[in-house]
Amino acid sequence: MSDEPRPPGPEPTPGPGQTSPGDPAPSGVSSGSSAPGETPVGPPEPVRAPEQTGIVDLHDTRAIPSSSPYAVPARAPQSGASPSGGSSTTGQPGSDDAWFDVFGEHPSGVPGAPARADSAAGDAAGDAAGPGGAPPSDGGAPRTDERPAPASRRGRGKLVAAVAGLCLLSGVVGGVAGQVAEDRVNLAGSTLPDPGPGATQRPAGSVANIAAVALPSVVTIKVSGGSEGSATGSGFVVDGKGHVLTNNHVVQGGVNGDIEVVLSNGDTEKATIVGRDASYDLAVLKIGRTDLTPLRLGPSDKVVVGDQVIAVGAPLGLDQTVTTGIVSALNRPVTPGDPGESSYINAIQTDAAINPGNSGGPLLDMSGSVIGVNSAIARVPGTSGSTGGSIGLGFAIPSDQARRTADQLIATGKATHPVIGVELNRTFSGDGAQVTDEPGAVTAGGPADKAGVKPGDVVVGFEGKRVRTPDQLVVSIRARAVGDTVTLKVKRGDAELELRMTLEADPGS
Repeated sequence: MSDEPRPPGPEPTPGPGQTSPGDPAPSGVSSGSSAPGETPVGPPEPVRAPEQTGIVDLHDTRAIPSSSPYAVPARAPQSGASPSGGSSTTGQPGSDDAWFDVFGEHPSGVPGAPARADSAAGDAAGDAAGPGGAPPSDGGAPRTDERPAPASRRGRGKLVAAVAGLCLLSGVVGGVAGQVAEDRVNLAGSTLPDPGPGATQRPAGSVANIAAVALPSVVTIKVSGGSEGSATGSGFVVDGKGHVLTNNHVVQGGVNGDIEVVLSNGDTEKATIVGRDASYDLAVLKIGRTDLTPLRLGPSDKVVVGDQVIAVGAPLGLDQTVTTGIVSALNRPVTPGDPGESSYINAIQTDAAINPGNSGGPLLDMSGSVIGVNSAIARVPGTSGSTGGSIGLGFAIPSDQARRTADQLIATGKATHPVIGVELNRTFSGDGAQVTDEPGAVTAGGPADKAGVKPGDVVVGFEGKRVRTPDQLVVSIRARAVGDTVTLKVKRGDAELELRMTLEADPGS
């Protein structure tokens, strides 16, 4: 069969054995009810004049007759087929299959359109075939030149879609109704608990798990210092006796004022100062609660650059705030505070966001242990203490130092400071820390005097690390404990000496 369009010729008059005019039977293919081995007999296919129709079909191309806008050309007569012998009616005028061959769909509701394939007549015709598409039992032979009449393509599709949509809708409605009923039963007998901060069900070692465990032990400190103003900071519980560790600069204004501690659940407790030390910027408070869980102090000497850390506190008064970062540097010499009460911190540097109000809060490692007490932040040069915020450089007092100082403050209300017994020249502009070149600059009988330090010597090294400024030397000494033995590298003229000494307590502390 050619794919070129073929216009219909004059419609022939149906003869004996023909079912409908106008549809040719393909040559070499049996049709109708001819018995096997017999040669089909029928009139020759009429010759048609070429004419464009405008409609292209993969199987056939026919013109739409002008007699009716919905008439369908009949197919060629089938030789030997009996009109009543069980042959298919596909191809007759008004047949559903012929309609689909031309239009590809069924125009429902259009006057003159044939009946739909899923109508009662179409279903009855489909029932005439035996199981599995076998020919009917009335003697009619299968026709191999035509497709079996298909079921409705669009009608049944819409019906199936409608049934599926109805089932889905009923399932949704039933599920919602069931859930509402269940909620009513559950809510009738219990109340929903308020969600707590963090998530203890998270894996151990995750930030969420560590935060959930630590937050109940972290407090917000509010100080009303009267004429000295007010302040807000952070702190954390260090034992089961109601002791809270924080920064000295947080509670300094409350020496002659009032201090309140706000717990994680919102309870407020009055607090008193047990002891404080400006040099280490640490203070211990006491509250009346003994049922709080203390945080564990870990070893800060095991911390390395790159370790992950978590800062907890009340930055800008926003209590129960958690930020994360890493240890970005160690042994940073930091001297925050006023010149009269400067603190000397051999600090842990972190990029975890620390802002005003974080002071006194814990810096945790990924096991939940405290490795530092957040104390200071770096500021852009030119900004004052009341402006600016985190720029990714925060500093924490190492936990080893905080533990020693807290124990001393709880026991005696004071902390001891290790010293070597020298007076440093603050105007020296060279590299290192110079001992003042004056009589009495080296304390008689002190550690430095015993080790052989002289006025005018320049200390350029401490425990194998280079010393560049006087503050760096002081910070390095204060990070040690009384009784530790240390080594100093001293430059005297062109000579360099290594001197060993044992640190002693500052008589004035």
